[in-house]
Amino acid sequence: MRRAAVLLRRALVLAAALPLAVSCGWGGGDDDGGRLPGAPVGVTAEAGSATSVHVMWNAVSAKPAVTGYEVYRGATKVREVPGGERMVDVVRLTPGTAYTFTVRARNSEGRLGPPSRAVRATTPASVAADRAAPSRPGSTRGRAVGSRAVQLSWSASTDDRAVLSYDVYQGTTKIHSVGGNQTATVVTGLRPGTAYAFTVRARDAADNVSEPGATVRLTTPGTDDGRDTAPTGFKATSHREDGAYSLDLSWTPPRTDGVITEYQIRLDGQAATSLVYGGNPPRGKATYSFYVGRDAGVTHRVRIRAKLPDGTWGGYSTERTVTTGGG
Repeated sequence: MRRAAVLLRRALVLAAALPLAVSCGWGGGDDDGGRLPGAPVGVTAEAGSATSVHVMWNAVSAKPAVTGYEVYRGATKVREVPGGERMVDVVRLTPGTAYTFTVRARNSEGRLGPPSRAVRATTPASVAADRAAPSRPGSTRGRAVGSRAVQLSWSASTDDRAVLSYDVYQGTTKIHSVGGNQTATVVTGLRPGTAYAFTVRARDAADNVSEPGATVRLTTPGTDDGRDTAPTGFKATSHREDGAYSLDLSWTPPRTDGVITEYQIRLDGQAATSLVYGGNPPRGKATYSFYVGRDAGVTHRVRIRAKLPDGTWGGYSTERTVTTGGG
């Protein structure tokens, strides 16, 4: 009887423990599944030169929001970019070498999602003393594809070695790149109701770049009043140092699909100066100061706008009035 009682107690303990183990396992899996961002899709990799590869991917939508992407060459993380970026040039590679790349998304809680499918690219062999640029792309043309994308095409360039890639520019800003075997592409991430001027340049393995092809001018359908692309929280004060006055500006960059590296400051109704960031531009609050003169009591009107990742200028911030010597 005592042995039967012991066995019965052990069976009851095991029966009570089993539902608890199942419940814990289910809860943990559900939590992870709801919090991890998904794997990036649409990942491509194209050699940009003998020592670089251009990697692109589609944005990942997730809650919590994606705040960054990690790019891997094989098992090695080679680049980390903000959540607004969807392309990167991986540099300092070895000529004539095959590489494999994957991309992972990281959310605002710091949790890293699964890797994308692996994509492969091979850098071409280096060519000594190649100073000849490819010919300019011909027959460039395009059309709007909805309000946020355009389709571009061109005739192939020629080169004494080979054309390795084509770079697409909006104005003076490079916004897209495709392999040298392509003569058409779709550029996304544009704004409705916006005029664009696209050009295409060819590049070879030695990084020689052609003259641009003919400009393709297109306007996307729809409307865009620019308010969503204007810097917010704009403030302006003045300070005096060494007998002269400067204006101190602060703002929050607009939320865009990419990184903003250039701003234009308008003072008293005229373009006053441009601010261009190299390296790591601010993604939170930004600040800038510039000289305005030695006289106190001078009132200035100032506002600022950003050059967006699509190569166009966004809307102006709220205009602020500030008087030198008046704070």
